[in-house]
Amino acid sequence: MNEPVLVLNTNFQPINITSTYRAINLVLAEKATLILNGRGVIRSVSQTYPLPSVIRLNRMIKRPRPIVKLTRKEIFRRDHFTCQYCGKQTSELTIDHVVPRRLGGETRWDNVVSACPRCNHLKGGMTPEQSGMYPLKKPKHPPNSAIYLFGKHLHQNEDWEDFLLGW
Repeated sequence: MNEPVLVLNTNFQPINITSTYRAINLVLAEKATLILNGRGVIRSVSQTYPLPSVIRLNRMIKRPRPIVKLTRKEIFRRDHFTCQYCGKQTSELTIDHVVPRRLGGETRWDNVVSACPRCNHLKGGMTPEQSGMYPLKKPKHPPNSAIYLFGKHLHQNEDWEDFLLGW
């Protein structure tokens, strides 16, 4: 009952991810329509209800486009859990400021990268020019596309891809 369910606006724009329990309640209250049932059914004493994978709201919801917040987890996700100096994939990543904070570098998307502890220690509090260590990819803000925002659930919900592409 805790599987993620993709919530679409009336115009089929993906706007949120909710739990199966909440999605069933929205469908039963006629606030949403079942679009895709890829998970089977749930049975009560007298009825059978489909377990939704994608639902569509019956009323249009106006909300600003969600943005990706600057967190450690999102920095690692943007950098594909790879050290941006040596290219090693590891679970023991740290955050490195390309221009160190002590030299005026700010904690912004275009100044932070994932780094393994060894590379972070070698670079220390130096700029890339001083250390000779440059990030493999220029750091930038991740896209606000639906495929990026909700893509972390795609490995277990491949049927969502058609709804996420193009937004």
